[in-house]
Amino acid sequence: MHLELLERFLNQPDSEDTAQCHIFTDISWQQYEALLEDIGDDFPGLHVTYLEGTLELMSPSRRHESNKSAIGSLLEAYFQENQIRYYPLGSTTFRKKAKSRGAEPDECYCIGTEKEFPDIAIEVVKTSGGINKLEVYQGLEVPEVWFWRNNKFSVYCLRGNHYEQMIRSEFLPNLDLELLASFVLNPEPLDAVLQFREAIRASY
Repeated sequence: MHLELLERFLNQPDSEDTAQCHIFTDISWQQYEALLEDIGDDFPGLHVTYLEGTLELMSPSRRHESNKSAIGSLLEAYFQENQIRYYPLGSTTFRKKAKSRGAEPDECYCIGTEKEFPDIAIEVVKTSGGINKLEVYQGLEVPEVWFWRNNKFSVYCLRGNHYEQMIRSEFLPNLDLELLASFVLNPEPLDAVLQFREAIRASY
């Protein structure tokens, strides 16, 4: 069954600017894990999300991947300039069988020390609909989730069993998210990082 799901998804037409996304229902945990095993390292761009029997397969667009890489490069420049100890975990698969949840963030980080689950998960949103990512991350107990949507960041912090939208990151309270967003939009990645570093130094 899991091979059929993968074949159906891979047979969809590609798009440079639109992520390909498909939802499957009534998928068991065993099918989900078998699909992850089949995918392995052969489909590095394929993201799989699982929530209580619903499975989402997403193949990011070129623009999605460009934004994701820019955010990662800029954040790591921020960590380095501020001497913040960080552990980048990229799009690692995180899952909890007891909660029937699994996710692969676009980017994610542990701050201070490396942990089983990230402190910050980042999702680049280019399509509407799909699985509620906050509900997935709540079950994984990820403290902070960022969404990059419509050229700006939205930050959500875990409060018990729900997320509350915040105006800034609790892990990075001094980070100006509007400033960061302006450099994500720079079409020249090298210039963006160099200029962002200058802006950080100028703020000291």
